[in-house]
Amino acid sequence: MIVAPIPANESERLKELYKYELLDSANEADFDQLAQLASQICQVPISTITLIDADRQWFKASVGVANSEGERSTSFCGHAIMQQDMMEVNDATKDERFFDNPLVLGDPNIRFYAGMPLITDRGYNVGTLCVIDRVPRQLTPEQNFALRVLTNQCMKLFDLRLKNKELQQSAAIQSKIISIVAHDVRNP
Repeated sequence: MIVAPIPANESERLKELYKYELLDSANEADFDQLAQLASQICQVPISTITLIDADRQWFKASVGVANSEGERSTSFCGHAIMQQDMMEVNDATKDERFFDNPLVLGDPNIRFYAGMPLITDRGYNVGTLCVIDRVPRQLTPEQNFALRVLTNQCMKLFDLRLKNKELQQSAAIQSKIISIVAHDVRNP
């Protein structure tokens, strides 16, 4: 097994990941639906929206996976974030990076993996939207396109979630300022 290298910009990448405040957050229907749709479109039993932390991979949403996280050292997604485009492994038993990986040799018996990096506006790869099968295969051009579109929508959800948080903070500050001004007007 070949462990994925650590990106040269790892500390900045992690800062970018943490600003979204998604790690260990509750399930959200929007993300769950994206993972379900990826699984259905690609006709695979497993799909995840995976965030790559310092030493673990954490699933914001998943289909067909019982755990909410796994080790980064054995993750396929750790390799995928090193790419700028889709990483597709048609048969993991024949890939030198993965043939002896515990995720290939045992549960979930990965044979096929396709992962599209989740790339922020600032160019940091914070995770993946991936699909996994227990049999060797290849994405069709339509499935490849759909996975790209779903990945784009996932990043838009990340960004909207962040903007919403910023707007809530701004509204709270405005409310406090208005309260102070109203108090000062009533009680000069």
